[in-house]
Amino acid sequence: MLFNSTEFLVFLIVVFLTHWVILRDRQRLQNIMLLVASCAFYMFFIPKYILILFITILIDYFAGMWIARSEGRRRKVYLVISIISTCLVLFVFKYFNFFIDNVNGIAQLIGWNYKASHLEIILPIGLSFHTFQSLSYVIEVYWRKQKPEKDFITYSLYVMYFPQLVAGPIERAANLLHQFHEKKRFQFALAAEGVHQILWGFFKKIVIADTCAAYANHAFAHYEELSGLSLFLGAVAFAFQIYGDFSGYSDIALGTSKLFGVRLMRNFNLPYFAKSIPDFWRRWHISLSTWFRDYVYFPLGGSRVGGWKVYRNVFIIFLVSGFWHG
Repeated sequence: MLFNSTEFLVFLIVVFLTHWVILRDRQRLQNIMLLVASCAFYMFFIPKYILILFITILIDYFAGMWIARSEGRRRKVYLVISIISTCLVLFVFKYFNFFIDNVNGIAQLIGWNYKASHLEIILPIGLSFHTFQSLSYVIEVYWRKQKPEKDFITYSLYVMYFPQLVAGPIERAANLLHQFHEKKRFQFALAAEGVHQILWGFFKKIVIADTCAAYANHAFAHYEELSGLSLFLGAVAFAFQIYGDFSGYSDIALGTSKLFGVRLMRNFNLPYFAKSIPDFWRRWHISLSTWFRDYVYFPLGGSRVGGWKVYRNVFIIFLVSGFWHG
């Protein structure tokens, strides 16, 4: 179910009316309904893949509880188990066939008569996003910056919340979990702000991104026939295409969430107006860049280590980021 589809519009209207009309002032039932809606949204693609997500949620839910109750070495063991199991799911579905292609390529290069088989699987929607969101939760619990979520419904909703399921942002437990515990009243101003952001997101996606995509695709497909100026304009069109596409989806997600009284973090902040390369990365896909900063770059020592280790850390960040983007 894509955001820019009739099915999503009908789905959103039904969920919105159920949330504010039928379940008004029933915070617990509202959360259950949002979780059911999120499951339906997820299962619209490949229904059986909901089991994969359910297993991941179970593992990280109990891992968070066990980490909080434990001391010493056992805490780290539970953390490692959670990280390995969560990343293993991501590896199998997103990277296994990629590594098989590389193994087969190396085998062919050295004349080894062997060909490994691919897995006949499809990448579940939003797998990278809810994987990183789950990882951030257990890491924050391990660092004692976040209390474990005892309510399974609330934790499941934190991982599966449908507005952010397709394209993020990658939320933090500190920002999102407490909002699901708060009793909400309908705020017309916030809902109007949400509708405005949704429409702006659709404009970015349909008018800007899709229009630029037509020119960019033509330029990349016929580069041998086009002039240098045409290729340059094609590259510029591609830059606006990926920005309009990604930030448009983010705006739709943020606006949709506001309809239910939940505020998600801003994911793009006019990146093409950045004054430097570091400033660009602070503005582009903010939830991902801050995730890598907080959970990979800083634990490696960040820029405090000095010398060549700073460049090592930056290289690791971009290498992992490259894998994450496929």
